[in-house]
Amino acid sequence: MSGPGRFPEPPVVIVGGLHADARRAAVARLLADVPGSVVLHHDLATATAGTVVRTVRDATGLRSAGEAPLVNDCACCALREDLVPELVRLAEAGGTPLAVVELWDSVEPKAMAEVVTAGGFTVTGVITAVDPTLVLPYLGNGDDLAEGGLAEGGLAAAATDRRTVADTFARQLEYASVLALAESLPGSPEADEEDHELLAQLHPTARRVPIGHGNPAGASPTASELARAALAGFDVEAAAAAQHPACALLPAEADAHGVATLVWHRRRPFHPERLYAALEDLTCAAARSRGRFWLAGKGDTLLHWDAAGGALCVESAGPWLASLPDAAWELVPPVRRAAAALDWHPEHGDRCQHLVFTSPGLDRDGLERLLESCLLTDAEYAAGQAAWDRLPPAFDTLLEV
Repeated sequence: MSGPGRFPEPPVVIVGGLHADARRAAVARLLADVPGSVVLHHDLATATAGTVVRTVRDATGLRSAGEAPLVNDCACCALREDLVPELVRLAEAGGTPLAVVELWDSVEPKAMAEVVTAGGFTVTGVITAVDPTLVLPYLGNGDDLAEGGLAEGGLAAAATDRRTVADTFARQLEYASVLALAESLPGSPEADEEDHELLAQLHPTARRVPIGHGNPAGASPTASELARAALAGFDVEAAAAAQHPACALLPAEADAHGVATLVWHRRRPFHPERLYAALEDLTCAAARSRGRFWLAGKGDTLLHWDAAGGALCVESAGPWLASLPDAAWELVPPVRRAAAALDWHPEHGDRCQHLVFTSPGLDRDGLERLLESCLLTDAEYAAGQAAWDRLPPAFDTLLEV
């Protein structure tokens, strides 16, 4: 579908997050602050019955409800198929100054922002609603979504969904341009400095907006800030680039209020066996770690490191630019070329280690020693590429080579 075209489409803001009470508080605040705004929500909890329940509501209550059938037994696929047609119907009806897409608990905003943009609508903001006191518990939760995690009932979007609570929450948090902080929610303790510092270090470029809870009767100065943030604009292409391992906008060094971020950058490849043996300790060393790394014996492949909840995902993220012929560079996005230029080395090109670890109580010295021990020694490094290629392929099983 190329877009609405014949009628003025409303701007779209996406509100998501596993913290359901915080998400509902953020949506209620937007409804109060932008008169006439409408919320579109697909409830994936009904997927076991073969359908997804769609609701459209405004500040006065429910406008309409309907069902969308599953697509290939996948609730998220049904959401993708149904979302843009529903936005078109809202646009055709007219009179909607803001369309709020409230995502179901485990739906990640990146895919939905791209669906909405491809459908011809403008995403003006992506908000992840957060209860600051739950950030560390969720980042530490390695349960599969199908097991429900800290929520009631399963949160998997399909039978094949193998995501965990921790990695899903991390991606929701790090993709959004705005974090709506719902503090003092009923039954939730007061957030402290460590809670706020952890959020600030995990996503330092996000705009953090405090909000209240419940269904506000009217706007307030704090609430108006969320509405302004929702309409400030959002670049879907730039947001995708900021998440890609080759050019990710990773956190910087920090140490405050008991929370620290270690940025580890080196120009020497890892020894595959020593790194493999250290994976469990490295994965558990921080609440969250991510980045890109260079493995001896796989000098053409940029490897992605993504860890949360005591679980690590390692996968190929394509080639290092240094391994490509010059003619192929024209096919690489400018942002990727710019990121490579910042890391460029006369001998190794953009190949490097760039890993970031964030956690309360981070043992920076111990972590650095462990990482350093996984690099090639001086003698191994001096032996050169031919010797590196003969090292045992310890990661082949992990990478499903």
